[in-house]
Amino acid sequence: MTVKSKKSSLQVQIRWLIRRDMAEVLKIEHESFEFPWSEEDFLSCLRQRNCIGMVAECDQKIVGFMIYELHKSRLHILNFAVDAESRRMQVGTQMVQKLIDKLSQQRRNEIIFEVRETNLDAQLFFKGHNFRAVSILRSHYDDTTEDAYIMRYRLAENSDFLLPIGQNRLPDLDAA
Repeated sequence: MTVKSKKSSLQVQIRWLIRRDMAEVLKIEHESFEFPWSEEDFLSCLRQRNCIGMVAECDQKIVGFMIYELHKSRLHILNFAVDAESRRMQVGTQMVQKLIDKLSQQRRNEIIFEVRETNLDAQLFFKGHNFRAVSILRSHYDDTTEDAYIMRYRLAENSDFLLPIGQNRLPDLDAA
């Protein structure tokens, strides 16, 4: 019988990314991805008016980051990573929840992003947070011929989670 050790949950503060965070963000980026963004990629993106950078911080150490764009009806995640030592400790979950909290029925009601077909960890993580693969972008990346999956979280699709278990949104007309 094998006993798996369960990592505890880290409580993080999620705040705006500032210039002095860049060294730690780049370290996480380079440790997380085979084809990482450069510092210039980050800075170029963050100079755009609709682009937001946020970091997850615990004990004055950056343990995760996310870069996303604000659009009229959606948020578009451009980059998202958690420090290797902090994975499976609810850091990513807290960051996703921060994004979901920014959604509303009246304005932005979905989050989308592209994920490499080989990045199974990210696919499973986001699937566990009610994101769904909705289409494929063939040979999407410049550095490989890899496809990307577009994954989406829609507020309307997930509103059933607000109801008590076993209760449907609409009455069952066949039961009458």
